[in-house]
Amino acid sequence: MSDKYKLPKEWFKQADYDLDTARAMFDSGRYIYTIFMCHLSIEKALKGVYAGKFEKIRIKPTALLTFANLSILIFLKNTRISWIN
Repeated sequence: MSDKYKLPKEWFKQADYDLDTARAMFDSGRYIYTIFMCHLSIEKALKGVYAGKFEKIRIKPTALLTFANLSILIFLKNTRISWIN
């Protein structure tokens, strides 16, 4: 990934593209690549959520779990759950 800032819309566009590729891989019986492309799609979608909240990605985590945890925290904070605020 380059250091340039990507808008959330761009992250979601790339996530959709990767998901379409995963479908094509699944249809052709390439199941390992299907899993890999699903992983990339989810990671990019989570980066889009994160970029939308913070306007740019200030950290460079590449681990899916890191983005998942950050996205969950963003969601919980936005839902005004009392123990998060």
